[in-house]
Amino acid sequence: MSVSVLGIRHHGPGSARSLRDELERLKPDIVLIEGPPEADALAGLAADPGLRPPVALLAHVPGEPARAAFWPFAEFSPEWQAIRHAVRTGVPVRFCDLPAAHGLALDRDGSPDAPDGLTGDDPGAGAPGAGAPGEGPGETRSVDAPESGAPAVPADPIAALARAAGYDDPERWWEDAVEHRGDTPFDVIAEAMAAVRDGHVPDAREARREAYMRRTIRRAVKEGFERIAVVCGAWHVPALTGVPGGGGAWGAGLPPVKADDALLRGLPKVKAEITWVPWTYGRLAAWSGYGAGVTSPGWYHHLFASADRPVERWLAAAAGVLRDEGLPVSSAHVIEAVRLAGSLAVLRGRPLAGLAEVTEAARAVLCEGDDLPVELIRRRMVVGERLGHVPDSTPMVPLQRHLREEQRRLRLKPEALDRELDLDLRKPLDLGRSGLLHRLRLLGVDWGVPARSRGKGTFRESWTLAWRPEFDVDLIEAGAWGTTVPAAASARARDLADGGPGSGRGSLADLTGLVERCLLADLPDALPYVLDTLAARAALDNDVTHLMAALPAMVRARRYGDVRGTPAEGLTAIVDALLTRICVGLGAAVTGLDDDAARDLLRHIDEVHAAVALLDDGPAGGFSGDGVSGDETPRGRWTAALRGLSGRSGLHGLIEGRLTRILLDAGDLDDAEAGRRMALSMSAGHPPARAAAWIEGFLSGGGLLLVHDARLLGLVDGWLAGLAPEAFVDVLPLLRRTFGAFAAPERRSIGSRVRALGTRETTAAAAEEIDEERAAAAVRTVLALLGRTETP
Repeated sequence: MSVSVLGIRHHGPGSARSLRDELERLKPDIVLIEGPPEADALAGLAADPGLRPPVALLAHVPGEPARAAFWPFAEFSPEWQAIRHAVRTGVPVRFCDLPAAHGLALDRDGSPDAPDGLTGDDPGAGAPGAGAPGEGPGETRSVDAPESGAPAVPADPIAALARAAGYDDPERWWEDAVEHRGDTPFDVIAEAMAAVRDGHVPDAREARREAYMRRTIRRAVKEGFERIAVVCGAWHVPALTGVPGGGGAWGAGLPPVKADDALLRGLPKVKAEITWVPWTYGRLAAWSGYGAGVTSPGWYHHLFASADRPVERWLAAAAGVLRDEGLPVSSAHVIEAVRLAGSLAVLRGRPLAGLAEVTEAARAVLCEGDDLPVELIRRRMVVGERLGHVPDSTPMVPLQRHLREEQRRLRLKPEALDRELDLDLRKPLDLGRSGLLHRLRLLGVDWGVPARSRGKGTFRESWTLAWRPEFDVDLIEAGAWGTTVPAAASARARDLADGGPGSGRGSLADLTGLVERCLLADLPDALPYVLDTLAARAALDNDVTHLMAALPAMVRARRYGDVRGTPAEGLTAIVDALLTRICVGLGAAVTGLDDDAARDLLRHIDEVHAAVALLDDGPAGGFSGDGVSGDETPRGRWTAALRGLSGRSGLHGLIEGRLTRILLDAGDLDDAEAGRRMALSMSAGHPPARAAAWIEGFLSGGGLLLVHDARLLGLVDGWLAGLAPEAFVDVLPLLRRTFGAFAAPERRSIGSRVRALGTRETTAAAAEEIDEERAAAAVRTVLALLGRTETP
């Protein structure tokens, strides 16, 4: 009987190649791998060609899906190669780390000894390099674990060994000593780890993990396996092999069975379920917060897949990336870049050019010193765009399985990098895609994020798509709402309408926004319930600002219902009732406002005004048509309400000015009346601050009015020029804010008009002061110079 403990670097391509060769040599009859034992039944799926890394084991607690943990694997992960070897040769494979059932229970109880399989993915967990030898694929994240809950590894063994070898960069030492060799001697790594761990006392978390690993090995020995291969982070090797001089049989020098049992006795436990989920190289990168990650997964994948001439192949691929973007890169560029990378490696005493050398060569030769193309290479190649895939035979909640079917039906393939998607809602396929993305957003799965549409018309939608591994956790959590995406989204919408978590807790504006989301997501089962809830709540709400905040979303919902072919009965009646109550209650809402309240109400007035403009759609709109007078239309009623308010005394200057501008733009006031009101607001009877507020409200619709109306511009200019110095200082900040909101071309045009206005006034004044007799001599002299003798 032999037990071979093989210490590896998690996600190390050199370790993966060496481990693959070592397993071929040892021919074990069982393989034990650091990871959650609940995944033993899933290891066989590695034989399915549909399981393509990067993938991760996802453990979660049923009923508490937000409490979950990931164990990622890449093609170049030694653990993945060990699994592949076991399933290929038909030998059993088991995971030997602390069960996720204990880890998730410890994490839920807030224990500081939560296993690093749950908290190592928190930002800042572990020092650089700590993930290299001893912190493993079990160093994944707990979705809601606190950032400070993960104790760091007491020592960074890679850094210690690098310092001993005279290196200041642990990663560079590891690449030179291991990755670029391809023949990692496992006995040498074990000896080095024993030296680094000398005198180290593991904390409770680490001690429990290693005790469970020893228990698993003992169980395999007891079951009669003769050649046992244990694959674990190199940091754990001394704790699993014993101490030198302990004797020839495995286990001599290790803690006794009773000691390990005492460590593991009484641990809290929960029911944990586990499955495979797709992973991404971007999520695997160390900068994403994953504690055992690597900074360059794409580069490591290349080193693993291209053992022959990796530098040449890498730079040739980089040239291809640049050519795809239209950048001129020739074969001569690649040849010179390879030479430069090799020369840099020689100068730095490295056995092979590493990522630093090939990046510098690419920057100098392929990119000609430009950092932007280098960033493109880093994103597409150094990190990589790879997204894994799991087969249909993988255990999934029904909601996950239905989403996968919908993705196939709608031809929407999940991808790791951002992808722009433009939809034409007149096409059934694009309409279905839009509905799916909106439903997922209701469920908290933001696979698609709405973007500014590059097309015109309400039938256009633009999205940015990017699949994240965390979405699988969100889908598991959303599985409590239903087994299909439409059913789950409908149930979630009804819960939000009732005031569930994330609903806004009684906000009328949020509830009207929910109506719009139901229409966008095409949820006819949920929409009537949400509309009934909205009508009941709106009838009890007497705050006009709440009604004004709610109306725009309702108008958009009604409009989208027409565009998408999903009309919602009752929307028109609710919109009409909201607008009527707003028109009636607006008079009381504008009374006695301070500056902040006036500014807030002004925003609501503008939003309602823009929404009302969408309602007069003709007979199809359900509001106006033949036989309906203008004042009975929504726009007519709204304009009449504003007209009645604009003449009231005591209005805040901001509100009065904005109402005047709206009525002017609507044709309800002529230019003369608008000028009269502006002159009245800037008269000496009003404080300068109120006049400035009136101007701000009047011009909040844009500054082009002053460009094209010289009379109004002259009124503003004359009022400003006539201010006393103290008053000018007081109103200057208000005016700077007003004019600063204009576009730069508008400001330039206004400035040109003011200069021209001043020039005309100066010329006219000068003309009135000319002395004809004194000027006659100068005129004769000029005429003589021009060769003319007659006075014009």
